[in-house]
Parts: sequence; structure tokens; C-alpha cells
Amino acid sequence: MDIMLIFVFVIAAFLGVELISKVPSQLHTPLMSGTNAISGITVVGAVSITALAVSTGGMLGRILGFLAIVFATINVIGGYMVTDRMLGMFKKKGDKNNE
Repeated sequence: MDIMLIFVFVIAAFLGVELISKVPSQLHTPLMSGTNAISGITVVGAVSITALAVSTGGMLGRILGFLAIVFATINVIGGYMVTDRMLGMFKKKGDKNNE
């Protein structure tokens, strides 16, 4: 079973690299924004799993749930920061309305 999971991970990694390399640079920003929206679902999942762990009383579940919430939130915030930086590359240098 472990071999199958490793196989799926390796194939997914190669497929992801191949797909991203084919995306034109003009589409990276909208693609990143869509990915951030999907990453927000991870925060909802982490909160619901943590609530389940709190209701059952398991300390390990609470710790892992808290870490899942923290890491998912960092992922979403970092994604939006990268998207903002990418959008900043399209602003004109002398235009004061875009600052």
C-alpha cells in the first residue's frame, strides 16, 4: 500500500510540474488566485477536524488540529501576498493611482 501512495505522489508531482510549465505567464496570477480560494477550504476542514478532536477529548488531535489551522492559514495568507506582489508587477511605475 505504501508503494502505491508513493507512486501516486510521484506521478502527481511530475504532472503538476508539466502542467504549470505549460501555463503562459499572463495566466499565473488568476491561477494563483483560484488556488488561494481552494486553499481556504483547507482552513475550514482544519477547523472542523479540530472541533471534532476537542469534542472527543483527545490531546493529540487538538495539537494536530491547531497545527493544521496555523499552517493552512499561513498558506492562504502567503498565497494572497504572492498574488498581490505578482499584480504589482503589472502596475505602471509613474502612475500614482495604483500605489
